[in-house]
Amino acid sequence: MVIAFPISKTETETENQNFSTTTGENMETKTDLEMKLEDLLKNVEGVGNVKVMLMTESGQGLYGSGGNEVTGVLIVAEGADNSVTVRKIQEAVMALFQIDAHKIRIMKMK
Repeated sequence: MVIAFPISKTETETENQNFSTTTGENMETKTDLEMKLEDLLKNVEGVGNVKVMLMTESGQGLYGSGGNEVTGVLIVAEGADNSVTVRKIQEAVMALFQIDAHKIRIMKMK
């Protein structure tokens, strides 16, 4: 005996819309964090112009329930040719996101 339950098209569309909205909110939060970190680092002596990319993984996260935890950081900075500046950037990111040094990459901007 086989019992089949039809799934309405409306339910599927609603689920897809909810997924898109959630993904969009997470991306906005990630972008906000990237911009805040860029603004912060630009004000550190020797850093200069800077671009930031955060890698995240869904989970409880650092920023409240349902947020994303930062799992990696890529920073491209004008001052990254100076080892003291690189160390300042690395220490700031480690303190802010509670991640290990090996999850942070700092590169010289061309």
